[in-house]
Amino acid sequence: MEKPNTWTKDELLAYILIYVSHADLDQSKKEKKYILSRVDKTVYKRVSGQFEKDNDYQSIQNIIEGVKTHDYYRNDLTDLFADIKLMAFADGDFGQMEQLTYRQLKKILKAE
Repeated sequence: MEKPNTWTKDELLAYILIYVSHADLDQSKKEKKYILSRVDKTVYKRVSGQFEKDNDYQSIQNIIEGVKTHDYYRNDLTDLFADIKLMAFADGDFGQMEQLTYRQLKKILKAE
């Protein structure tokens, strides 16, 4: 997969949602189902493959670069964070690790 500065909006969204879904080290079937309701299955597979290759630091850098490079969210990350929260609640549990990841992403992305 190319660098984050060439990702489509769906690829970026999929990567971020996959990242959050793995915050508790376990992506539930409901979380995966939610992600697949937001992006195409081929996009999910391609992005998931990239995510598996990346370590945590690389994942954060990819997210920052993708959001900073593209104007997909037009300086308003409300829609993105709504998607993240809906995905986190997809399995009925917004666990501590998911909450921490959510807060860290808000802090990092709003600071950029």
